[in-house]
Amino acid sequence: MLFSLLEEAAPKNNSWVSYVLIGVLVVILIASMILMNRRSKKREEEAKKLIDAVKPGNKVKTIGGVCGIVVEVDPEEDTFVLETGSEASGKCYMKFVRQAILESDAVVDKTEATADKAEDKTEEATAETATEEAKPEEAAAEDKTADKE
Repeated sequence: MLFSLLEEAAPKNNSWVSYVLIGVLVVILIASMILMNRRSKKREEEAKKLIDAVKPGNKVKTIGGVCGIVVEVDPEEDTFVLETGSEASGKCYMKFVRQAILESDAVVDKTEATADKAEDKTEEATAETATEEAKPEEAAAEDKTADKE
């Protein structure tokens, strides 16, 4: 009964309108998926930078909820040793995989990324300058050969 009412209400000649609406919905769905993918990649990148920035002396909270101070970082095994407790209650040392870090007071060094970009620009500028300097020398060499003839 509902379908028969919808058939009567829908215009018969404008079937292309439904295709356009479906197309718009598909485009919106694809765009939202792309944006969500970019955001998740950005979050993963920031988490990796945070994990790489952790050094001995940083306060860390693991995904299991254990809080403490990093005593040692082993990049070969990709682990770190966490000191928990206090002098009064007794200290405890635990070894974790570095991916277990949830939060840290470690500061991500943004100057390294900026330095890499600046280095690339400097190399490009040096290459451009070298080619510009070579052009007058080539012109002078051509003038000398023309004078000899």
